[in-house]
Amino acid sequence: MTLMHSRNAIHYAPDGLENFPDPSVPETMTSPLENPEAEDRKDVLKRICARTRVDVEQRSQIMSLKEITARAAEVETPTRGFGQALQVLTADRQVGLIAEIKKASPSAGVLRPDYNPVEIAQSYEAAGATCLSILTEGSCFHGSTDDIRAVREACRLPILRKDFILDPWQVHESRLIGADCILLIMAALDETQAADLISIARGLDMDVLVEVHNEEELNKALALDTSLIGINNRNLSTLKTDIQTTIDLAPLVPPDKLVVSESGIKTQDDMLKVGAVGASAVLVGESLLREEDPGLAARKLLGFV
Repeated sequence: MTLMHSRNAIHYAPDGLENFPDPSVPETMTSPLENPEAEDRKDVLKRICARTRVDVEQRSQIMSLKEITARAAEVETPTRGFGQALQVLTADRQVGLIAEIKKASPSAGVLRPDYNPVEIAQSYEAAGATCLSILTEGSCFHGSTDDIRAVREACRLPILRKDFILDPWQVHESRLIGADCILLIMAALDETQAADLISIARGLDMDVLVEVHNEEELNKALALDTSLIGINNRNLSTLKTDIQTTIDLAPLVPPDKLVVSESGIKTQDDMLKVGAVGASAVLVGESLLREEDPGLAARKLLGFV
């Protein structure tokens, strides 16, 4: 696959509602960890999921599942076609960039003390990114749903809400804050839970990127009603990355699915390697956000500089 940009091939419908994204959805109550990288790496996923469940429980006391479901069902503003944007790339045998926006992570700590998600998003869009990924988890990633709201107003690219989606409440919330796609992590869900969440998301016209880390999770994901498969190159136990994970797993994905290689992509050569085994796009954050100018780093990754 070649590294080219096809953003101009996609034409997005204009946003239509004054109150979309919905400003009334309660913000996360999870406090950010001062040094997220200092957290014990053993069972880090389990601890983040536990905090997420508590946070959802607290916020659903403010806005009930019944209310948030009704609000999400009333949204008329169309989603921006996250999967469609990747499908265009696949048809042209191109590898796209899903550029990530986050302030911190449990593997790297605080990446950008001067974090400005809107400026980062605009620099990515100008650089030629196909889509955006925005972290909204509060404790380890210092994220906020307000980041998606703000970026959607300032940028036209489709947005993946990258978080630990475990509950139907969060799926409806994702639509209300302006996400076009949600992430489901197979390491945190069983098949029934994942299928139920996908059904809700599809009913709200959102795409779903299902993330896997090994062949067992991949086999479960392939049985689900989604065409987007994310292969995470990060080992959940050590938090180390190795793109060999994508090289091993991507050939096992049938051609009617789209593969996104996540984590550990640092160079254009890395993009070419995962593209050669079938990845339609790469999801990259840390290597871009560590640079003074993330947009320039994205252009270099895409081969435009």
